[in-house]
Amino acid sequence: MQRKKMILWAVVVLLVIGIAYGVRYFVELRNYRQGIADIHVQNIDLSAIPDGEYFGDCDVDFIRARVRVLMKDGKMQELELLEHYNDRGEAANVLPSRMLEEQRIDVDTISGATSSCKVIQQAVYNALVGERAK
Repeated sequence: MQRKKMILWAVVVLLVIGIAYGVRYFVELRNYRQGIADIHVQNIDLSAIPDGEYFGDCDVDFIRARVRVLMKDGKMQELELLEHYNDRGEAANVLPSRMLEEQRIDVDTISGATSSCKVIQQAVYNALVGERAK
């Protein structure tokens, strides 16, 4: 009888822990989706940005990016993706080179990596306008 009670309590404890982790995951998922929905990529006048090195980041729970932008003579000279934590958005790693080539932030996103692209774009925007990341 004592053994059955121990097993029952162990099952109850594991069930409570599982439910707690499940609730936490769904809250993080909701926050992630809202964070992505809140990103509205904006282009900025690069000629108004003083020369210098700028750092920016954006974090929406499941995806985060940190970038370094080197500005000179009103143009992005270098754009380095310092960190890109993603699940399946590795294809978005080419975005910085596109931004450099087109000299704008609001370049077309990569199919299948749209969320990662938006996070990288927001990180670049945050770097250049000096805003804290989401």
